[in-house]
Amino acid sequence: MSVEVLDSATIVNFVEDEEAFNVLIRDRFAHLDTNHDGLLSYAELLEEFQSLRVFETHFGIDVITDPKELAHVYNSLFIQFDHDSNGTVDLEEFKAETKSMMLAMANGIGFLPVQMVLEEGSFLKKAVERESTKLAA
Repeated sequence: MSVEVLDSATIVNFVEDEEAFNVLIRDRFAHLDTNHDGLLSYAELLEEFQSLRVFETHFGIDVITDPKELAHVYNSLFIQFDHDSNGTVDLEEFKAETKSMMLAMANGIGFLPVQMVLEEGSFLKKAVERESTKLAA
């Protein structure tokens, strides 16, 4: 983890850089696709959702969350990714929904820089790294 400074432009510019964004999407998709069938099942995405621990912590402190509520949230997230409702998520669905979520984050952050703690290898960390590389060049 590291503390980074970013704003909406950091995220938007990364998402609009088709080459960089697509490489990250393909890599993350391949990592999640544990059975290598070219599709993400609910179980494969569930593992990723759970690893984020968004609902199980509050400012880094573990909190007790109702398992039924968690299951409902995770199911709703999966439905967001499964655009054609066939029970699996293909690469294009994964890319489209990830892009949509990142742009929503950018919109929420706005144009003023904010400091965030970012996980190594996360989409936001990659966006910051891309921006840093561009600025250094």
